[in-house]
Amino acid sequence: MGCDGGTIPKRHELVKGPKKVEKVDKNAELAARWKYCALSTEKLRRPIVACDLGRLYNKDAVIEYLLDKSADRPNSEVASHLRGIKDIKELNLTDNPAWEGERRNTKGDRYEDMHCAMFICPVVGLEMNGKHRFCFLQTCGCVFSDRALKEVKTEICHKCGDPFKDENLVVLNGTKEEVEKLREKMEEKRAKATKKSKKNKVAETVAKPSDSKENPESTETVSSEGQTSTKNGGDNSQPVAEPPASSSTKVVTPSAATGSKRSIQTMEEKSETYKSLFTSHSSAKRTKDQTSNWVTHTPYHF
Repeated sequence: MGCDGGTIPKRHELVKGPKKVEKVDKNAELAARWKYCALSTEKLRRPIVACDLGRLYNKDAVIEYLLDKSADRPNSEVASHLRGIKDIKELNLTDNPAWEGERRNTKGDRYEDMHCAMFICPVVGLEMNGKHRFCFLQTCGCVFSDRALKEVKTEICHKCGDPFKDENLVVLNGTKEEVEKLREKMEEKRAKATKKSKKNKVAETVAKPSDSKENPESTETVSSEGQTSTKNGGDNSQPVAEPPASSSTKVVTPSAATGSKRSIQTMEEKSETYKSLFTSHSSAKRTKDQTSNWVTHTPYHF
């Protein structure tokens, strides 16, 4: 068959059989879900956020996605349900004291434990590596293990003390069934929010015209003499009688009411020294003999 040295090829070398299904390493899959961003596939680093479906993201990656939702962006299907920054919650995570960081195996001569996680549960101390079920609270963003919430039942957050309900719990990196339940819960929540916003808009639009329609036919007109007359559907009521004029009453002239300008030189309450500061004073005026003519020169004069 063309082989050198008189070797005889075997059947499995000549006939290609069906390809074996490659099995995904569970440890690698868990590390990808709990140590890497679901959108940018980069390593998780603070600040870390989570959505209503329980997926973990880097906050800067989500902001970049919201600013540019182009189809060319890879892995955009994971964050297609995100509409704005309000759809994510920044997580309040607890650091693992046993985590040495990325520099612990720089030389490659040490065993790297894939199950060692960066964060742990603050109550029980379980590592957040995918082996244990973890949840976060939508109210404050604190993360706890499911075992801690079952063993220590309380309506107050163990870490920050804020009150919460069972409805505020969201499972992190749950199964397909749990993700479907969270999706239905998210859609119901958004539907209620849209209904409330529509009701508020309708209430505002109804309240505005109701104020103006309380007395639509009645209008008040003020005459130049100070009389007020009310009109109802075209019928004029009796004018208000004016008070009798007396020597003590002061009559305001239209010029004073409109704020007409007065010359400073005609003000009797101002002193002569104050009046001389302005150009309208008689001392500032000059005769024709005192004024000099303007002389202009052209470049041809010299």
